[in-house]
Amino acid sequence: MASLGFNLGFSFSNVQIQHRKVSGSGRARVFSCSSSSSQASPQGISTAATPPEIELEFFGPKPGSDGSYPVDKAKAVSGEKLLRSIMQDNKIELYATYGKVMNCGGGGSCGTCIVEILDGRDLLNERTDTENRYLKKKPESWRLACQTIVGNKENSGKVIVQRIPQWKK
Repeated sequence: MASLGFNLGFSFSNVQIQHRKVSGSGRARVFSCSSSSSQASPQGISTAATPPEIELEFFGPKPGSDGSYPVDKAKAVSGEKLLRSIMQDNKIELYATYGKVMNCGGGGSCGTCIVEILDGRDLLNERTDTENRYLKKKPESWRLACQTIVGNKENSGKVIVQRIPQWKK
């Protein structure tokens, strides 16, 4: 007996595509798949947009023996992480000696994760009430890394951060 069948080789977001093969005996085999891609082109190739990225540069608190400040670099998807998380994920020193031992773990209750935003403040969220409480006598450029969201899911650019600014002379 002859077999009839068809095959669909593309998928769209949240749509289940089935392949059915019907044999002469009347039995059907069903194969299904689903896709998590956000868009599909007419040829069935996913064309999901790349999320915007924020580039970050972190300057060390003290100059090295040659007089230059050490710089660490990182990248983050805009609007997804706190500055504290980005620094920890990239093993970039955040805390001074006291803060290494006595920080609150990112809860915004100790004020030990202070950084200074040298450039790119417009790429960060506004100061939170917690920051306003801890930093009310500090410059506007100072932020708590545990309260600072990097990006807003739509913007991209570069943020320059001075680590542990209280050590600056």
